Amino acid sequence: MKIKIPYFIPFLFTVAILFSCGDDTNYIPKPKGYFRIELPEKKYQTYHSGCPFIFQYPTYATPVERNNAEYPCWINLEFLKCNATLHLSYKNLQNDLEKCTEDSRTLAYKHTYKATDIIEQTISDSEQKKFGILYTIKGNVASSLQFHITDSSQHFLRGSLYFNTIPNADSIAPVLQFIEEDIYHFIETFNWK
Repeated sequence: MKIKIPYFIPFLFTVAILFSCGDDTNYIPKPKGYFRIELPEKKYQTYHSGCPFIFQYPTYATPVERNNAEYPCWINLEFLKCNATLHLSYKNLQNDLEKCTEDSRTLAYKHTYKATDIIEQTISDSEQKKFGILYTIKGNVASSLQFHITDSSQHFLRGSLYFNTIPNADSIAPVLQFIEEDIYHFIETFNWK
């Protein structure tokens, strides 16, 4: 017994094969994208407290004091819209300037295993008795900016910027650049009382 195949089935099969071949570029997966971030307008206000320093900080950052008896004048500047926090730690020096600066350097260089580069910028203003180092740490690191400021005799302040997310240099780049300007302004306006 011979089975007859309708004449239009081979025709459909041939048409399907011809139209299945085509340009493969339509099927390349698209790279991941990131949400557009609306950054606020830059405005600053002065921070006053019982601490031995004053500084200007952005109006879109919220200072949260972490004071306790052992660690007075510890402050977090929380950038809520940017999902970041600048941790500020103050220490009254007791002939331990060298230890404090070395601790600050060690904490910055702990990111070496993930960092692609660490850039050091000297902070020096003898008129205001303001000395220190700003560390810009490139790559997928937990803390992209760290610094310390001292008057070399009594006071020492250390700062470190952390984002509350998994480190990804590409995704945080626009926000990091935005907050970098605020940290430069912070350092520029920072003064000992």
